[in-house]
Amino acid sequence: MEWKIRKAVKEDENRIKELFIEMLQTIYSSKNVNGYEDGYLDKFFDDCDDWICVAEVNGFVVAYLSIEVHHEQETFIYLDDLSVSEEYRNNGIGTKLIKAAERFARETDISTILFHVEKSNIAAFRLYERLGYSVMNDEGTQFRMIKRSF
Repeated sequence: MEWKIRKAVKEDENRIKELFIEMLQTIYSSKNVNGYEDGYLDKFFDDCDDWICVAEVNGFVVAYLSIEVHHEQETFIYLDDLSVSEEYRNNGIGTKLIKAAERFARETDISTILFHVEKSNIAAFRLYERLGYSVMNDEGTQFRMIKRSF
């Protein structure tokens, strides 16, 4: 299977919303989940530091990763909402999306990436460990994970 990784455009928004719902339904084993609030995704299409990386197969978006740049005491990238459509999981697409975020971090001289993972999402947790991320904090139902200098 071949896929293409690219920056999301506004026309991808509805598909991203569908993938977000699919991700939540998988994590929480429930069809009863809420999607993004209206307007939430706008910041990713407004030419700011934040952006969404998508993977597409035959022109169809099958995965995405939202990437937020935070300028706090330390500048870091926060990865949020990694979702790979169920039929495309275990093909390396999630890894490629994370690698794209790491490449972006290197290109912008940002040396830290953070994100949260649900403790119940064991497959994702194992992926992140394989990619060199480690637990920074135990936050109840989630771990905050970190990787520096990639």
